Amino acid sequence: MANTYTQLYTHLVFAVKNREALIQEQFREEVEKYMTSILQNKGHKLLAIYLMPDHAHILIGQNPAITISETVKVLKSESTNFIKEKKFLPFKFK
Repeated sequence: MANTYTQLYTHLVFAVKNREALIQEQFREEVEKYMTSILQNKGHKLLAIYLMPDHAHILIGQNPAITISETVKVLKSESTNFIKEKKFLPFKFK
């Protein structure tokens, strides 16, 4: 169809395992920036992001070509790996 337009807004909320307060203020902003780059690379438009100590809130203008389940899967796994690689915590992050 000509002139087709899609506008999807998605509010993502996901928690640290067992809702432990592991996201510390000293690295919160760096993780937010990393998550922003992941979303932008997938063609999503980030509207808002904030990491609480035990969970994350993210509002995106969703790219309709990518499923929300794929977006969450990539976002969670890559950001978890980033936290582990940077050794922000002295123990395993989940």
